[in-house]
Amino acid sequence: MSHLPAIARRKISLAILGVILLASQGAPAQAPAPQETPSQSAPAKTDTVPATPQAPAPAEQGEVATRDNPATFRVRVNLVLARVVVRDADGKVITNLKKEDFLLFDNRKPQVISSFSMETPGMHVVAPTTTASDAPAGPETAETTTTPKVTLPQRFVAMMFDDGHMAMEDTVFVRQAATKFFGALAPSDRVGIYTTSGQLTQEFTDDRELLNKALLGIIARPVAGGGFHDCPDISYYQADLIENKSDTQALAVATEDALQCAFNGDPRQTSAAQALAGSAAIRAVNAGDIQTEYAYRHVEETMRRLAGMPGQRVMVFVSPGFIPSTLQTETYDIIDRALRAGIVINTIDARGLYTPDVLGDIADPPHDSLKTVGFKTTYRVAAQFANSEVLGQLADGTGGTFFHNRNDVDEGMREAGAAPALAYVLGFSPQNLKVDGRYHTIDVKLANKLKYKLQARHGYFAPKTLTDPTEAAKQEVLQALYSQDEITDLSADLHTQFFKKDSTMARLAVLTHLELKGIRFRKAEGRNRNDVTVATAIFDENGNFVTGGEKIVEMRLLDATYDKLSHSGITVKSSFDVKPGTYLVRQVVRDAEGSQMAAKNGAVVIPY
Repeated sequence: MSHLPAIARRKISLAILGVILLASQGAPAQAPAPQETPSQSAPAKTDTVPATPQAPAPAEQGEVATRDNPATFRVRVNLVLARVVVRDADGKVITNLKKEDFLLFDNRKPQVISSFSMETPGMHVVAPTTTASDAPAGPETAETTTTPKVTLPQRFVAMMFDDGHMAMEDTVFVRQAATKFFGALAPSDRVGIYTTSGQLTQEFTDDRELLNKALLGIIARPVAGGGFHDCPDISYYQADLIENKSDTQALAVATEDALQCAFNGDPRQTSAAQALAGSAAIRAVNAGDIQTEYAYRHVEETMRRLAGMPGQRVMVFVSPGFIPSTLQTETYDIIDRALRAGIVINTIDARGLYTPDVLGDIADPPHDSLKTVGFKTTYRVAAQFANSEVLGQLADGTGGTFFHNRNDVDEGMREAGAAPALAYVLGFSPQNLKVDGRYHTIDVKLANKLKYKLQARHGYFAPKTLTDPTEAAKQEVLQALYSQDEITDLSADLHTQFFKKDSTMARLAVLTHLELKGIRFRKAEGRNRNDVTVATAIFDENGNFVTGGEKIVEMRLLDATYDKLSHSGITVKSSFDVKPGTYLVRQVVRDAEGSQMAAKNGAVVIPY
């Protein structure tokens, strides 16, 4: 996959697989031929693949072919997901609700909840797989060994500091709070520090000294230069009112400021002053949008980093807030990505407990005329309240919590670093959804009308364009590979083996046993056709990508062979050279015809 470093793409022919593609023997030679589209998805099995599987006889000539053209994938209907946290009046999480307890509305129209699951912090803890010591002479000499207990981290917290919007006093405040938070981390916690300016990165670690050292680099780094006052002096909030909301009063205020600062209050220059005000508003909107876009890009980069972590995934976004303006689509894109990656975003208002600042920054006072000072004060206060709205949206939309109007930010960080005790994940497929990019409101309610507080996303944007099916399928595999959620559309088991080459290097074999009974085949020219993608990624104990690979098994099976393999299944083996250590193994299987997937997690310890 071109999106993954060091991942090679290979197509495998069943006729020459040998021990790479293995099938158990002893299946009946004859059986009824499969239908045009065989059975539905079979339930997942947990049978462990033997450590020394036997290789079958070579497959019949022509049943599998290697071709260069990419498979034509049918993309599954994308669910719109809503993570919901339900709390009682005392803030306690309600844990006993069922699918029928929820009602979901899209643009006020009731929707069928097609998927329902519950998430708890322990669901993302990875258990070790059974590991065998595989001698170089071949799998027939492999001996099962006792797997050491794997102590993988259980919680990854990405601390995201919005240094692009913070004032200097904000950074001092949050640095002190974060220092106390780091002192309370558990041994299984890993914390990374990231900034929206992109100028400071501390990758995930449990080293408190490194974290505290990185905190010293948290300073205000606005993308647009500060201390410069345009003529007229227009804030981003006021400029947004003028340019995006066509607010005539805001334009009149800016025109009066321009008349005073550029034309000495000469009323004959009102038209020129209005043109000057319009130009200043455009510049202010562009500067604000650039700063917000810059912040969003780095939030997305951090989310991609966090999405591949083997455990609970929490982002703590520390920011004084900002106005998304025309970038609401980007806000909901971030919520979508977080939901699909299992990331909870908790937000903390970096201003702590504050009262609206009617005078502005004392160190950089505003230049308001006597005629406009009252209006400008109103805009300034309104902007300070509006800044926090996006923080509430990110938290509510991902099942997180928005901590604001409090000075105990260190306690807020401690609470924000923990995932909710339980969250409900609801999914629905919008009916007759138009590809028009329009915003859809989502409303989640309780059917029994209990007076509980619900945290859930407020809406989503419809797609603007149709995605190329082949590219969408690749992205689907990629996203699943860097997620940690287990998917059981297909029945697949994951097993690992290794042998030590020497004291510094080992060969790790990852075997995936796949049941064909749950896979839909397409009948064409007397053969049962399907392509199966098997993608594997290996991560170290801190969640860093180490190596991986992808194989595409192209099956063109005669009925007799299909019947035999449908009883025995197949096993695909991928091998990787790694150093001794503790690793997370992530494997994703996807078939082309049914667009069904399986995703499995495993852990392996290779002793030094």
